[in-house]
Amino acid sequence: MTKEKFYTCRYDRAFKEVFMNENNKDILEKLLESILKVKIEEIKYLNLERNVDNVNVKRKHLDLNLKTNIGYIEVEVNTSTESYVKPRNFSYICDIYSHSTKKGESYNENTLVVQINISYGLKYKELIRKYMVQDEDKNKYINNLIIYEINMDKYMEIWYNKDEKEIEENKYIMMLNLQPEELENLSKKDRMVLKYMSEIERVNEEVEFREYMSAEEDNEKIENSLRTEAIEEGHREGRREGHKEGLVEGRKEGLKEGRKEGLKEGRKEGLEQGLEQGKKENSISIAKKMKEDNIDIETILKYTGLTKREIEKL
Repeated sequence: MTKEKFYTCRYDRAFKEVFMNENNKDILEKLLESILKVKIEEIKYLNLERNVDNVNVKRKHLDLNLKTNIGYIEVEVNTSTESYVKPRNFSYICDIYSHSTKKGESYNENTLVVQINISYGLKYKELIRKYMVQDEDKNKYINNLIIYEINMDKYMEIWYNKDEKEIEENKYIMMLNLQPEELENLSKKDRMVLKYMSEIERVNEEVEFREYMSAEEDNEKIENSLRTEAIEEGHREGRREGHKEGLVEGRKEGLKEGRKEGLKEGRKEGLEQGLEQGKKENSISIAKKMKEDNIDIETILKYTGLTKREIEKL
Protein backbone atom coordinates (compact mmCIF):
# COMPACT_ATOMS: atom_id res chain seq x y z
CA MET A 1 0.00 0.00 0.00
CA THR A 2 1.37 3.41 -1.00
CA LYS A 3 1.95 5.76 1.92
CA GLU A 4 -0.11 8.94 1.61
CA LYS A 5 2.00 12.03 1.04
CA PHE A 6 2.46 14.33 4.03
CA TYR A 7 2.57 18.05 3.25
CA THR A 8 4.89 20.06 5.50
CA CYS A 9 5.04 23.86 5.66
CA ARG A 10 7.46 23.71 2.76
CA TYR A 11 4.22 24.17 0.82
CA ASP A 12 2.84 27.70 1.07
CA ARG A 13 -0.77 26.48 1.34
CA ALA A 14 0.06 24.29 4.36
CA PHE A 15 2.02 27.21 5.86
CA LYS A 16 -1.02 29.50 5.51
CA GLU A 17 -3.42 26.92 6.91
CA VAL A 18 -1.33 26.62 10.09
CA PHE A 19 -0.10 30.17 10.64
CA MET A 20 -3.15 32.15 9.45
CA ASN A 21 -5.12 30.53 12.27
CA GLU A 22 -5.86 32.92 15.16
CA ASN A 23 -5.46 30.04 17.59
CA ASN A 24 -1.87 29.50 16.42
CA LYS A 25 -0.49 32.97 17.04
CA ASP A 26 1.64 31.57 19.86
CA ILE A 27 3.42 29.22 17.42
CA LEU A 28 3.84 32.08 14.95
CA GLU A 29 5.39 34.24 17.67
CA LYS A 30 7.98 31.55 18.40
CA LEU A 31 8.84 31.22 14.72
CA LEU A 32 9.23 34.99 14.21
CA GLU A 33 11.27 35.39 17.39
CA SER A 34 13.59 32.56 16.34
CA ILE A 35 14.30 34.38 13.05
CA LEU A 36 14.30 38.05 14.13
CA LYS A 37 15.77 37.61 17.63
CA VAL A 38 13.27 40.11 19.11
CA LYS A 39 10.21 39.71 21.32
CA ILE A 40 6.91 39.56 19.43
CA GLU A 41 4.02 40.51 21.71
CA GLU A 42 1.22 41.54 19.33
CA ILE A 43 0.15 40.10 15.98
CA LYS A 44 -2.64 41.34 13.73
CA TYR A 45 -3.41 39.60 10.44
CA LEU A 46 -3.63 41.92 7.43
CA ASN A 47 -5.10 41.47 3.95
CA LEU A 48 -3.06 39.05 1.82
CA GLU A 49 -4.09 40.83 -1.37
CA ARG A 50 -2.17 44.00 -2.28
CA ASN A 51 -2.88 46.80 -4.78
CA VAL A 52 -6.60 46.05 -4.80
CA ASP A 53 -7.19 49.83 -4.79
CA ASN A 54 -5.82 50.17 -8.35
CA VAL A 55 -7.56 48.28 -11.15
CA ASN A 56 -4.60 48.86 -13.48
CA VAL A 57 -2.12 47.05 -11.21
CA LYS A 58 -1.91 43.26 -11.03
CA ARG A 59 -2.97 41.95 -7.64
CA LYS A 60 -0.32 40.45 -5.40
CA HIS A 61 -1.20 37.45 -3.20
CA LEU A 62 1.06 37.29 -0.14
CA ASP A 63 1.70 34.21 1.98
CA LEU A 64 1.48 36.02 5.32
CA ASN A 65 0.98 39.72 6.06
CA LEU A 66 1.18 40.96 9.66
CA LYS A 67 1.21 44.05 11.82
CA THR A 68 3.15 43.47 15.05
CA ASN A 69 4.56 45.43 17.97
CA ILE A 70 7.87 45.82 16.06
CA GLY A 71 6.28 46.86 12.74
CA TYR A 72 5.00 45.23 9.55
CA ILE A 73 6.14 41.70 8.75
CA GLU A 74 5.51 39.89 5.46
CA VAL A 75 6.43 36.23 5.01
CA GLU A 76 6.94 34.35 1.73
CA VAL A 77 7.56 30.60 1.31
CA ASN A 78 9.77 29.98 -1.76
CA THR A 79 10.36 26.46 -3.07
CA SER A 80 11.80 27.82 -6.32
CA THR A 81 15.02 29.74 -7.01
CA GLU A 82 13.95 30.82 -10.49
CA SER A 83 14.92 34.31 -11.57
CA TYR A 84 11.45 35.81 -11.10
CA VAL A 85 11.22 35.00 -7.35
CA LYS A 86 13.38 37.78 -5.90
CA PRO A 87 12.02 40.61 -8.11
CA ARG A 88 8.48 39.45 -7.33
CA ASN A 89 9.09 39.32 -3.57
CA PHE A 90 10.89 42.66 -3.60
CA SER A 91 7.91 44.24 -5.36
CA TYR A 92 5.69 42.89 -2.56
CA ILE A 93 7.74 44.42 0.24
CA CYS A 94 8.16 47.73 -1.63
CA ASP A 95 4.38 47.91 -1.95
CA ILE A 96 3.97 47.33 1.80
CA TYR A 97 6.68 49.91 2.55
CA SER A 98 4.94 52.42 0.28
CA HIS A 99 1.55 51.93 1.94
CA SER A 100 3.00 52.12 5.47
CA THR A 101 4.85 55.35 4.62
CA LYS A 102 1.75 57.01 3.15
CA LYS A 103 -0.27 56.30 6.30
CA GLY A 104 1.78 58.71 8.43
CA GLU A 105 1.46 62.49 8.59
CA SER A 106 5.10 62.85 7.53
CA TYR A 107 7.81 60.82 5.80
CA ASN A 108 9.93 59.14 8.45
CA GLU A 109 11.58 55.84 9.36
CA ASN A 110 9.62 55.17 12.54
CA THR A 111 7.84 52.05 11.29
CA LEU A 112 9.91 48.94 10.61
CA VAL A 113 8.98 46.90 7.51
CA VAL A 114 10.35 43.35 7.35
CA GLN A 115 10.12 40.60 4.76
CA ILE A 116 11.01 37.02 5.71
CA ASN A 117 11.73 34.66 2.83
CA ILE A 118 11.61 31.01 3.90
CA SER A 119 13.53 29.61 0.93
CA TYR A 120 14.62 26.24 -0.43
CA GLY A 121 17.32 25.51 -3.03
CA LEU A 122 19.69 28.35 -2.12
CA LYS A 123 23.36 27.71 -2.94
CA TYR A 124 25.19 29.66 -0.24
CA LYS A 125 26.38 28.45 3.19
CA GLU A 126 24.83 30.98 5.61
CA LEU A 127 21.73 30.04 7.61
CA ILE A 128 20.26 33.54 7.23
CA ARG A 129 21.10 36.47 5.01
CA LYS A 130 19.96 39.92 6.05
CA TYR A 131 19.51 42.51 3.28
CA MET A 132 19.19 46.28 3.75
CA VAL A 133 19.21 49.34 1.49
CA GLN A 134 22.78 50.63 1.72
CA ASP A 135 25.79 51.65 -0.36
CA GLU A 136 28.99 49.70 -1.00
CA ASP A 137 30.51 51.08 2.22
CA LYS A 138 27.47 49.87 4.21
CA ASN A 139 26.07 53.35 4.74
CA LYS A 140 22.34 52.81 5.05
CA TYR A 141 20.02 54.79 2.79
CA ILE A 142 17.06 53.99 5.07
CA ASN A 143 16.99 52.14 8.38
CA ASN A 144 13.51 50.63 8.45
CA LEU A 145 13.41 48.14 5.55
CA ILE A 146 14.98 44.71 6.13
CA ILE A 147 14.74 41.45 4.17
CA TYR A 148 15.63 38.13 5.84
CA GLU A 149 16.39 35.14 3.61
CA ILE A 150 16.15 31.82 5.47
CA ASN A 151 18.29 29.04 3.96
CA MET A 152 16.08 26.07 4.87
CA ASP A 153 18.40 23.48 3.31
CA LYS A 154 21.19 24.54 5.70
CA TYR A 155 18.83 24.28 8.67
CA MET A 156 17.90 20.77 7.59
CA GLU A 157 21.61 19.87 7.48
CA ILE A 158 21.75 20.76 11.18
CA TRP A 159 18.82 18.42 11.81
CA TYR A 160 20.33 15.50 9.94
CA ASN A 161 23.75 16.07 11.55
CA LYS A 162 22.00 15.68 14.93
CA ASP A 163 23.72 18.68 16.52
CA GLU A 164 21.54 18.88 19.66
CA LYS A 165 22.62 22.37 20.70
CA GLU A 166 21.98 23.85 17.24
CA ILE A 167 18.69 21.95 16.94
CA GLU A 168 17.49 23.37 20.24
CA GLU A 169 18.37 26.91 19.14
CA ASN A 170 16.65 26.60 15.74
CA LYS A 171 13.86 24.04 16.30
CA TYR A 172 11.02 26.45 15.44
CA ILE A 173 12.50 27.03 12.00
CA MET A 174 13.45 23.41 11.30
CA MET A 175 10.02 22.08 12.33
CA LEU A 176 8.51 23.69 9.20
CA ASN A 177 9.97 20.94 7.01
CA LEU A 178 9.88 17.91 9.31
CA GLN A 179 7.81 14.76 8.80
CA PRO A 180 5.48 13.51 11.61
CA GLU A 181 7.94 10.97 13.01
CA GLU A 182 10.65 13.65 13.15
CA LEU A 183 8.29 16.13 14.78
CA GLU A 184 7.34 13.53 17.34
CA ASN A 185 10.96 13.25 18.49
CA LEU A 186 11.34 17.04 18.64
CA SER A 187 8.01 17.61 20.39
CA LYS A 188 8.95 15.48 23.41
CA LYS A 189 10.96 18.43 24.70
CA ASP A 190 8.74 21.32 23.63
CA ARG A 191 4.96 21.83 23.93
CA MET A 192 4.97 24.47 21.15
CA VAL A 193 6.46 21.98 18.70
CA LEU A 194 3.84 19.50 19.92
CA LYS A 195 1.08 22.00 19.14
CA TYR A 196 2.58 22.68 15.70
CA MET A 197 2.73 18.93 15.01
CA SER A 198 -0.93 18.60 15.96
CA GLU A 199 -1.88 21.49 13.65
CA ILE A 200 0.06 20.34 10.59
CA GLU A 201 -1.39 16.84 11.02
CA ARG A 202 -4.89 18.34 11.30
CA VAL A 203 -4.35 20.29 8.08
CA ASN A 204 -3.17 17.15 6.26
CA GLU A 205 -6.30 15.30 7.34
CA GLU A 206 -8.67 17.90 5.85
CA VAL A 207 -10.22 16.64 2.63
CA GLU A 208 -10.48 20.11 1.07
CA PHE A 209 -6.80 20.83 1.74
CA ARG A 210 -5.66 17.57 0.15
CA GLU A 211 -7.92 18.21 -2.85
CA TYR A 212 -6.37 21.64 -3.25
CA MET A 213 -2.82 20.28 -2.99
CA SER A 214 -3.61 17.54 -5.50
CA ALA A 215 -4.94 20.17 -7.92
CA GLU A 216 -1.92 22.41 -7.34
CA GLU A 217 0.53 19.58 -8.04
CA ASP A 218 -1.47 18.67 -11.14
CA ASN A 219 -1.17 22.28 -12.30
CA GLU A 220 2.58 22.11 -11.72
CA LYS A 221 2.83 18.96 -13.84
CA ILE A 222 0.85 20.65 -16.61
CA GLU A 223 3.14 23.68 -16.46
CA ASN A 224 6.23 21.46 -16.59
CA SER A 225 4.83 19.55 -19.55
CA LEU A 226 3.95 22.72 -21.45
CA ARG A 227 7.37 24.18 -20.66
CA THR A 228 9.14 21.04 -21.91
CA GLU A 229 7.06 21.00 -25.09
CA ALA A 230 7.79 24.69 -25.70
CA ILE A 231 11.53 24.16 -25.20
CA GLU A 232 11.61 21.14 -27.51
CA GLU A 233 9.63 22.96 -30.19
CA GLY A 234 11.96 25.93 -29.77
CA HIS A 235 14.97 23.69 -30.35
CA ARG A 236 13.41 22.15 -33.46
CA GLU A 237 12.42 25.51 -34.84
CA GLY A 238 15.79 26.94 -33.98
CA ARG A 239 17.58 24.15 -35.88
CA ARG A 240 15.36 24.63 -38.92
CA GLU A 241 15.85 28.36 -38.93
CA GLY A 242 19.54 27.99 -38.21
CA HIS A 243 19.99 25.78 -41.28
CA LYS A 244 18.16 28.26 -43.48
CA GLU A 245 20.02 31.23 -42.10
CA GLY A 246 23.33 29.44 -42.44
CA LEU A 247 22.89 29.45 -46.22
CA VAL A 248 22.69 33.22 -46.34
CA GLU A 249 24.63 34.12 -43.18
CA GLY A 250 27.07 36.43 -44.88
CA ARG A 251 24.35 38.51 -46.57
CA LYS A 252 21.59 38.53 -43.98
CA GLU A 253 23.22 38.89 -40.59
CA GLY A 254 20.75 41.52 -39.47
CA LEU A 255 17.76 39.41 -40.51
CA LYS A 256 19.11 36.45 -38.55
CA GLU A 257 19.33 38.42 -35.32
CA GLY A 258 15.84 39.82 -35.78
CA ARG A 259 14.40 36.37 -36.43
CA LYS A 260 16.06 34.96 -33.32
CA GLU A 261 14.45 37.65 -31.20
CA GLY A 262 11.10 36.99 -32.84
CA LEU A 263 11.35 33.27 -32.16
CA LYS A 264 12.32 33.91 -28.57
CA GLU A 265 9.40 36.27 -27.96
CA GLY A 266 6.99 33.97 -29.78
CA ARG A 267 7.98 30.95 -27.71
CA LYS A 268 7.72 32.97 -24.51
CA GLU A 269 4.27 34.30 -25.41
CA GLY A 270 3.08 30.85 -26.48
CA LEU A 271 4.32 29.29 -23.24
CA GLU A 272 2.60 31.92 -21.12
CA GLN A 273 -0.68 31.52 -22.99
CA GLY A 274 -0.46 27.73 -22.79
CA LEU A 275 0.24 27.75 -19.05
CA GLU A 276 -2.61 30.16 -18.36
CA GLN A 277 -5.05 28.09 -20.45
CA GLY A 278 -3.91 24.89 -18.75
CA LYS A 279 -4.44 26.39 -15.29
CA LYS A 280 -7.91 27.64 -16.25
CA GLU A 281 -9.02 24.31 -17.68
CA ASN A 282 -7.72 22.46 -14.63
CA SER A 283 -9.53 24.85 -12.25
CA ILE A 284 -12.79 24.29 -14.17
CA SER A 285 -12.30 20.51 -13.97
CA ILE A 286 -11.72 20.68 -10.22
CA ALA A 287 -14.72 22.96 -9.72
CA LYS A 288 -16.98 20.52 -11.59
CA LYS A 289 -15.86 17.66 -9.35
CA MET A 290 -16.37 19.75 -6.21
CA LYS A 291 -19.89 20.73 -7.37
CA GLU A 292 -20.67 17.07 -7.99
CA ASP A 293 -19.63 16.41 -4.38
CA ASN A 294 -22.00 19.20 -3.24
CA ILE A 295 -19.19 21.37 -1.89
CA ASP A 296 -20.42 24.93 -1.29
CA ILE A 297 -19.59 27.70 -3.77
CA GLU A 298 -17.52 29.72 -1.25
CA THR A 299 -15.16 26.79 -0.76
CA ILE A 300 -14.91 26.24 -4.53
CA LEU A 301 -14.09 29.94 -4.95
CA LYS A 302 -11.33 29.62 -2.36
CA TYR A 303 -9.61 26.63 -3.92
CA THR A 304 -10.05 27.23 -7.66
CA GLY A 305 -9.79 30.99 -8.13
CA LEU A 306 -12.81 30.96 -10.48
CA THR A 307 -15.50 33.61 -10.25
CA LYS A 308 -18.91 32.86 -8.77
CA ARG A 309 -20.49 33.34 -12.20
CA GLU A 310 -18.10 30.87 -13.83
CA ILE A 311 -18.86 28.26 -11.15
CA GLU A 312 -22.64 28.71 -11.45
CA LYS A 313 -22.43 28.09 -15.23
CA LEU A 314 -20.77 24.68 -14.75
